Amino acid sequence: MPDALSALVSIHDVMPETREQVTTMLSRLQLAPEHVTLLVVPGRDWSADDIAWLRDLQQKGHPLAGHGWLHRCQPPVSLYHRLHSLVLSRTVAEHLSFSAEGIVRLVQDCHDWFAEHQLPASSLYVPPAWALGALTKERYADLPFRYVETLAGILDTRSGHTLSLPLVGFEADYPLRAWFLSCFNRYSIGRAKSLSRALRVGLHPYDLELSLASSILPLLEQVTEFLDYGVLMQSDAVLESSDIAAG
Repeated sequence: MPDALSALVSIHDVMPETREQVTTMLSRLQLAPEHVTLLVVPGRDWSADDIAWLRDLQQKGHPLAGHGWLHRCQPPVSLYHRLHSLVLSRTVAEHLSFSAEGIVRLVQDCHDWFAEHQLPASSLYVPPAWALGALTKERYADLPFRYVETLAGILDTRSGHTLSLPLVGFEADYPLRAWFLSCFNRYSIGRAKSLSRALRVGLHPYDLELSLASSILPLLEQVTEFLDYGVLMQSDAVLESSDIAAG
């Protein structure tokens, strides 16, 4: 089918401060729980009630993936970090604040948090703002998560390869950003259809209150198949694809 569109859906920034917004978004999306991966920020102030809420979501079928530690970076120290913060990430790309050793430690802390709270974690890790930082291929194997989602796609830390998958986002908190994301999203949707690749739909808790809110549900209505990150990543056909680009 020329108009077939498959999608992977995730909600970023799942933390106590966004609990109300995440709950509302899940209600509005009306998708099967296994098709909405929740990206959890462990280092926030999680109460026992918050943990119970998260556990209930997981028991209903939502996969839980790691998403940084505090979701807040130290002051930018490099020109690249400053530009990245200005154009894309604001103050959330915490990986950019650390050396490779610091990144490995941060990701390990994230992974350990799930075990400490008896919350089975997905094999997927998503750095805030999809910014992996100063981590070389030689250090990929040191990460406790097998897969890392970046702007380019999904990185397999064992092979060092990245499966290229188009991405759309809706966190448009000012006019220029809304214009850019609208153009970028149209391009990504077209690319996903033309290449028969899954489209990654990266949602943030406040997206339904921002400028591009009206385009979210219509896009999801175009999707002919919702996929599960876990199933996709474990597919031998995907991992052995000749279209997988070097990471």
